[in-house]
Amino acid sequence: NRIVRKNCKSSRFVLLYKKGSSKQEDPLNSRMEGTILRIQKSAEDYLETILRLTIRNGSVRSIDIATELGFSKPSVSTAMKRLRENGYITVEAHGLIHLTDKGREIADKIYERHVLLTRYLTDLGVPPDIAEQDACKIEHILSQETFDRIRIHAESKRKELQNRPE
Repeated sequence: NRIVRKNCKSSRFVLLYKKGSSKQEDPLNSRMEGTILRIQKSAEDYLETILRLTIRNGSVRSIDIATELGFSKPSVSTAMKRLRENGYITVEAHGLIHLTDKGREIADKIYERHVLLTRYLTDLGVPPDIAEQDACKIEHILSQETFDRIRIHAESKRKELQNRPE
């Protein structure tokens, strides 16, 4: 199996191949040797970026994604092709990109993680720029159970602070 890994804002997809086969698996949500493989970090970053740009601008094109992430247009076009082929986005004839329900579900999850982790780290005293970078890395590797525990803890601490007499 060949796995390509990069930092949080990676332009590469993880390519997954079954042993003894040249057939490429869905790099976003595969089963390989009985193990469910979750969507890869770079794809999560693209989906989250599409969501954030949609919220901010109302519409998204490949050039917007390239500008936001600092990637070349050809790199983004290749990634968008893979996301489209795997059913995570649709691309209109005039280039507007939309998340499918499947893509939106993943983007919402990653965006929620990113926002909560950034806020949690800044609440701990981490400078905002470092908290943002660290949240971007952490959001991809936490299990759902660990994230749920962090969310519960963060919410209880926020409530404590809100209810504290001045």
